[in-house]
Amino acid sequence: MKVSDFLESRQTQWRELEQLCTKMEGGSRRKVEPLAAVRLSSLYRSACADLALAGAYQIPPETTEYLHRLVGRAHNQLYRSRSFNMATWGRELLGDVPQRLFSDNYLRLAFFVFWGIFVLCMTMAYRVPGFAEQIVSHDVIMQMEEMYSQPVQGSGPGLGGGMAGYYVLHNAGIGLRCFAYGILFGVGGLYVTLYNAAVIGSIFGYMATTPQSDNFFHFVTAHGPFELTAVVLSAAAGMRMGFSLVDTGGLERMASLRRAAERSVPTISAAVILFAMAAVIETFLSPSAAPYWIKAVVSVVSAGLLTFYFVVLGYPRGE
Repeated sequence: MKVSDFLESRQTQWRELEQLCTKMEGGSRRKVEPLAAVRLSSLYRSACADLALAGAYQIPPETTEYLHRLVGRAHNQLYRSRSFNMATWGRELLGDVPQRLFSDNYLRLAFFVFWGIFVLCMTMAYRVPGFAEQIVSHDVIMQMEEMYSQPVQGSGPGLGGGMAGYYVLHNAGIGLRCFAYGILFGVGGLYVTLYNAAVIGSIFGYMATTPQSDNFFHFVTAHGPFELTAVVLSAAAGMRMGFSLVDTGGLERMASLRRAAERSVPTISAAVILFAMAAVIETFLSPSAAPYWIKAVVSVVSAGLLTFYFVVLGYPRGE
């Protein structure tokens, strides 16, 4: 699709979204019509998808800037129109979102692929000498041993905030790579999921056999559940985007990709939140000298919360 065709096909919805924003900006939040809020939500998701695809179409900078402003206005009005209704927010966050994630076949695929390969490689690296070196280079293995050669003693004062920012960016980079590879017709998403699972599992299994095992698990235990789950979510979102280019459901590829982007919003949002939570734990608790049992409790509670949100709240219920 040419840039001119893309702009022509989307401008009608952009104008409608702009008109809705203007109308809502001039009125009271208590007078927002339910149908208008629903339409705003739909147009907002479409505009977000258009903005995400702006680079692929190489649309003019002024149009990209216009979309940025439009999405920002729509976000503000959508939040504003819903903020007074806590019941709606609660129903969406504790009902609609986990149920959509639970029924996401791409998330299930990413989950079973990642954890299946992770457990397999961890077991092999623990039991078979030399297996880890076949998956991870010998230099990386040596770096891991050196990195955890000393007991965890905590960060110096004043480093917490800076390290939190570093870990947020680091985790975001992991998520973006998982997501970006997934867009390569889905195959890239499977590859990066397999690769991450094999590497991380092999490192876990190998480090469990070394004298540095206590130091290693002292650091990774607390933040592991949130971070690894976020990696799976990122890969699932990327695979959905990639496979939408193969199985278009009768739509044009760009329309199919835009639909997949809209449906990936809950998955991406959950991944971002979990990466941020993992970064906080990784900054303040993981490197601290707190007893291991405290970190283990945090890990178990984190895993329990994830299971409750994605499985218990996500399990479909008969109406």
